Amino acid sequence: MAIAGIPEVIRDFNLYLTGNRLGGTTGEVAIPDFESTTATTSGNGILGEYEAIVVGHYGSMELEIPFRCICEDYFAGINPSSAVELMLRGSIQYTVKATQDADEMGMRVVVRGRCKKIAIGTVKQREGMDSSITLELTYIMIEMDGQKRLELDKLNGVFKVNNVDMLAKTRQLT
Repeated sequence: MAIAGIPEVIRDFNLYLTGNRLGGTTGEVAIPDFESTTATTSGNGILGEYEAIVVGHYGSMELEIPFRCICEDYFAGINPSSAVELMLRGSIQYTVKATQDADEMGMRVVVRGRCKKIAIGTVKQREGMDSSITLELTYIMIEMDGQKRLELDKLNGVFKVNNVDMLAKTRQLT
């Protein structure tokens, strides 16, 4: 179902590590940008050059998980030889144009990757430590209202937009 209105805010969200709700995270998680790999194209019939987007190929993607302080959940995600799976579940509030009522829909983001950076933070009396873990992502899936909108699995050759396999023809031809 598409939002029949104006999306406004994330009403609330929770972060889960391998199915267990994380405690101690701060109130903000930045979803990484998707920056396409490109190849410079020039030659006969082209005035100058341009960057051709290589469909389904993206640069390095990092996700930083901020914690108020180090805790048991923090240490569950720092082993660099084991993949970590995180799921962010949230509620998007929107206003329905026809009725002007407030409503909400679910959002889910699932990521997998391995720990790339550990920031223990600082120790100061009566303040948080601003600790964090940074993951190098190899998988990300974004779902809205139960519908997959974007899925990228770098290690298994999967790239889908609105649940359409963007690499089906590539696999057929190779």
